[in-house]
Amino acid sequence: MSDKQKALELALTHIERQFGKGSIMKLGEASAKLNIEVVPTGSLALDIALG
Repeated sequence: MSDKQKALELALTHIERQFGKGSIMKLGEASAKLNIEVVPTGSLALDIALG
């Protein structure tokens, strides 16, 4: 493992320790898919803006 990869893993570990698991993820990572409940606001434009 290169120094760059080790530094990245260390940074990810520190962030997860400080802010909790799932606070940061690698793009495309299989475990990054979360099932998040949605509550509609009643405003389509606001729902789209909020994601």
